[in-house]
Formats: sequence, structure tokens, C-alpha cells
Amino acid sequence: MTKWDISDVKVIIPIGGEATRLRPLTIETSKAAVRLLNRPLIEYTILELAKQGIKEFIFGVRGYVNYRSLFDLFKEGIGFSARYKIKPRVHFKYQPRVDSIGNADSVRINIEYYDINEPIIVVQGDNIFKLDIAKALEFHESKGSLMTIVLKKYEGDLSEFGVADTTGDLAIRKFVEKPKRREDAPSDLINTGIYILSPEIRKIFKSNDVKEMYKMGKMDFGKDIIPYLINKGYPVYGYPMKEIWFDIGTPERYLDAMITLLHTLPDSEIGGMRIDPNRRIFVQGTSPDSRKRRKEIQRKFKKGFIKIEGDVLIGRHCQIGDYTYIEESNVDNFTMIGKGVKIVRSAIMDRGYIGDNVYIENSIIARHVEIRSNDEKPVRIINSVIADDVIIGEGSEIIGSRIYPHKFINAGSRIHDTILT
Repeated sequence: MTKWDISDVKVIIPIGGEATRLRPLTIETSKAAVRLLNRPLIEYTILELAKQGIKEFIFGVRGYVNYRSLFDLFKEGIGFSARYKIKPRVHFKYQPRVDSIGNADSVRINIEYYDINEPIIVVQGDNIFKLDIAKALEFHESKGSLMTIVLKKYEGDLSEFGVADTTGDLAIRKFVEKPKRREDAPSDLINTGIYILSPEIRKIFKSNDVKEMYKMGKMDFGKDIIPYLINKGYPVYGYPMKEIWFDIGTPERYLDAMITLLHTLPDSEIGGMRIDPNRRIFVQGTSPDSRKRRKEIQRKFKKGFIKIEGDVLIGRHCQIGDYTYIEESNVDNFTMIGKGVKIVRSAIMDRGYIGDNVYIENSIIARHVEIRSNDEKPVRIINSVIADDVIIGEGSEIIGSRIYPHKFINAGSRIHDTILT
């Protein structure tokens, strides 16, 4: 048993970067607020922890875009708690207007500002995970650990992660940061960016060594603080997790996470009703108007006017034209889809207008996008990311490209392997 109650634990979510790998989705939106399966990405993390009894979340926001996105979505937490029936409610707090110079510095600022003397969990704004916090905290305390790093066995490309070198009792000797080849990695356990910190970390942040690191701008956990703690002999342990974990750092990983969640999330967490009891095809909405839209989609599906394959989530107030095909995809709220459209392994965010005969594959279409396609001049979008509020003219073809917000793509454009800023 741990000496701390779960409700004592504070969560700090450093959100200070520009999320360049997820551009153009993050040009005007914090990565934590990018929509995934019809809700903000960070909501999955907050809900996972709040359901386990954590009540206090601190957004370590730096910069206008990050602050505006998070505060406008969550305020102090009343609406979030009401929506998910969490009692007593969670509290959301925000980093004061002090610029941090790394995720560890964000944690330092908030520990001091909010005078935290309890265990701290640090999570990242672009991760989705399931984790038994009580078990992880128990492990942390049983080892007398100053910092416990949650590790995940990873079968993919290790070159984008810190890979842990551990002893038999899971003390971390070092991280091999972004090994170029798999054989250069000491294990297949990667740093998930989920950390448990003992309250004693406050003293270390106040030490002369760390003050010197601060002056040199070296206040990143992975690059600076973790190697420092290990080199100084502080107890740093790795806690291997077996549950799901995703880093949504790139558009490719975004789509991978979307598909996996569509396959695995329980119906209650998807948040929609099945239109076929034997299939994972969900349509959201509880109001009389949205229920009417769902019944229309269900009618067309049953009569064969629209075809849906694999697992699919459709949001509230969506309209789908005849002879449309949707496979392994997500369509967000208030989206209008024309006739003869084909959407495969893609995400269509809210309030989009998808004209007739559009073909979309392996792509992300962000919010309020208008695709002016028709029978004579259909639009094709493959392996691409279209940011918010873009208008795409009829007959255009966009392949392997990224289009930044508020662009107007002229009719008949051919855009291949291009970043249109």
C-alpha cells in the first residue's frame, strides 16, 4: 500500500513546444487540443487519470496558442467534470505567465508556484495511454525512487525515442537517446514521457547544479535532468507498462492511434450508438435533432445507399450523401458529405464540407475545410494533411502534401510532395 492517497497526487502537463512534427494541424491549435475521435487529444489522458481519483491538473502552458487552446476548452474544470459525471469535480490550473525553457523547467515553475509537497505525475500533451496509477505509485514508493519513468516495450522504430538500459531490479543506468540502429539500443523499453516524481525533487531543482543547468538553457527531462539524476546516483527506476500507449507526435501516428482506438475502446468511451448491433459503426448524438440525423444515416446504411466497412465513428449532425463509401475512418460533428464520396483510413474533423465524388485516403482533413468537388471534376486527396479552414477547388489532386490553414487551392491544382505554408 502507498502512503499517499490518489487524490493527493498532482498532475503536471508541460505544453510549451510548437509541435512541429504535427504541423500543419498545430499552427493555430495546441497539440493537446487537436481533435481525435471527436474530442481534444488531451481529454483522453485527463479522463483516464480523473477516473482513478486524481483531482488536480496543472497545464504547464507556454505561449499564446497553447494557453488559449487549453483555457478556452477546459476553463477551471467544471464543464469537464459535469460532462463525465466526475464528483467531486477536478480542478484545472495553469502555469503563470513565466516562460519555461524546457519541460522540466515547466514542472519546476509549477511546483514552486502551487507549493506542491505531494507526489507529481508528469504526462505529455500528445500521449494517449491506459495506466494503473495506484500500482505505478506503489512501485515508485517500494523502490524509494526519486523519479520513476514509465517504460513501454516498443516493437517499432526505436530511433525516435530514448531507450532504457536497466539493471535487474529496474534501476535505470542510462538512456540511449534515439539509437540509429536497433542493435545499438540496450533494450526495447522506451521512455513514454510519463514520470512519477517524489516531493524531494523540489530540493534538487533548487540545487546549485540545476541552477547552472538553467542558466545554460538545459532543462529538458530527457536530455538534461534524467541523465543528471542518474549520473549523480539518485534513485531513478523504470516501471514497464503493459497497457496501451501512443505518442501522437506525427500525422502517421495520429492515424495509427485513431484506428487502434476505433478497434479497442469500449462503447462507453467511444460515445456513440451502434447503427448495427454486430458492427463497430458508431454515430454520436443525444438531442432530438441529432438522433434524427443518426436515424437517417442508419436507414441509408441498412438499405445499402451508403457502404461502411471496418470500424467507423461518425459525429453529431452529420449528413452523408448516397453511394458514399467509408472505411476505417472518423467523421467529426456537423460534417456534410456529398454523393459518391470515398473515405478510407482517414480523419475528417468537424464542420467540413466534402463535395461529390471526393476520394480521400490515409489523410487528415482538419476543421471547417471545404472541398469543392463534383461529378465532372472530382478531388483526390491521398497521404496528406489539410489544416483548418482550407478551401480546395474542384478537380484538384493533393498527394503526399501538407496544406497550412486558410489556404485557397485553385481548381485543377496538382500538389504532390509539397508543404504549402
